[in-house]
Amino acid sequence: MRLSIIIITYNGLGFLTRCLASLHDFIDDPSCEVIIIDNGSTDGTLDFLHENYPQLQLIANSENRGVAPARNQGIAVAKGEKLLLLDNDTEATTTAINAMSQHLDTHHDVGLCSCRLVDKEGLPQDSCKPYPGLMIKLRNVLGIGNKTKYEPNEEGIIEPLYVIGACQMFPRAIVDKVGMLDDRIFYGPEDADWCIRIKKAGYHIHCLNNHTILHDYRRTTKRRPFSPLGRLHIKALIYFYWKHKRLF
Repeated sequence: MRLSIIIITYNGLGFLTRCLASLHDFIDDPSCEVIIIDNGSTDGTLDFLHENYPQLQLIANSENRGVAPARNQGIAVAKGEKLLLLDNDTEATTTAINAMSQHLDTHHDVGLCSCRLVDKEGLPQDSCKPYPGLMIKLRNVLGIGNKTKYEPNEEGIIEPLYVIGACQMFPRAIVDKVGMLDDRIFYGPEDADWCIRIKKAGYHIHCLNNHTILHDYRRTTKRRPFSPLGRLHIKALIYFYWKHKRLF
């Protein structure tokens, strides 16, 4: 199988409806598969999927298992030569997905590939990130923003430390080399940890700035940093800093 697209969702039926509509070329392609991991939704997501997309592979969790554990469920059953992790609040294009796939085919030193993410107004999202140290996290909470900006090279390629998990494509062989996502991270820096491990294995992280996917970005923990989800995010950051022995 050529490509496995893995999407986790939790009470996001409106987003998921638009996301799946944007993937029609891949849903109808026998060389591709779309895997949905539902983290215990109560908004009718399961009924919607059974009625409208019975051909998709569905993993229905009885509770919210978090981002990394749910994505690992999808990775474990995926059959594709390449795997694409997408957030349910993205709307992809066939051109962008094929461009990422072709980039991996022609750049064997690239372990993970993404593309430019834009919001509903077409404004680019800051999805190429430096190390998520304490000062950067504090600036995010205060709304100051990220001072580290990555610029594309003459080929339109950006090479950051990591790209956010809303859109990440990688060859299956990467999982064999570095393992799955760290499922001790419920929600937070699982994307940074994943990319750092790939880079430590000797691979590059590329973002294709000339290709675009819409991401209706929701910063839940920024709006409510001390909510239950926000506290889980803080717990994940503490674990992340301990794991990598680095605060800044």
